[in-house]
Amino acid sequence: MKKDEELLSKKRSIELWDKNIINNFEVGTFKGLCDIHAYLFQDIFPFAGKIRDVNLAKGNFRFAPTLFLKDNLRIIEAMPEENFDQIVEKYVEMNIAHPFREGNGRATRLWLDQILKARLGRCIDWAKVNKYDYLSAMERSPVNSLELKHLLKAALTDEIKSRQVYLRGIQQSYYYESMEDYDINNL
Repeated sequence: MKKDEELLSKKRSIELWDKNIINNFEVGTFKGLCDIHAYLFQDIFPFAGKIRDVNLAKGNFRFAPTLFLKDNLRIIEAMPEENFDQIVEKYVEMNIAHPFREGNGRATRLWLDQILKARLGRCIDWAKVNKYDYLSAMERSPVNSLELKHLLKAALTDEIKSRQVYLRGIQQSYYYESMEDYDINNL
C-alpha cells in the first residue's frame, strides 16, 4: 500500500506543477491546504482533503485534539504572512494542528512553498535540507522554531519557476517520510 501511495501521489504532485493546478489554489488558507491534500491523495485516501475526525499522536507528541481543531485552524489561517519568520511560524502551527489523518507533511510543505512564493518571491530548495536536521528541528519547533527557521532560511531560493527545484523538493519531501521506491524524475 505504501508503494502505491508513493507512486500515485508523486504522479499527482507532478500534475500539480505541469498542469499549473497548484497556482489555482488559495495561498495561505486552510482551504488551499485542503485542495493540495485532496489533489495529492485523491487516488489513495477516502479522506483526502478532509479534516480529521480522530485524535493523533506521534511518539509522545499529541497533535491538536479534534475538539479544538476547527478553531485552531481558523486562528492559524488568520496568522500574518508578511515576512519569513511569520510564514514559518504559521507553518509550525499548521504542523501542530496536523489537520489530516495522513499526508500532512507532504501537503504542508507544498503549502509553505506557495506562501513563500506569493509573499516573498522565494521557496525552499528542499534538496538542501538534510532529513535528520529537518525532522529534529520540526520536532522541537513547537517549543522553539529558531532552529527550523535557520535551516529553512539557508535553503531559500528565488528559483520559484524552476520545475527542477519543485521536483527535487517533492523527492526530498517523500524521503523525509521514508518513501523512496520511486524517483520522481522517472515517472
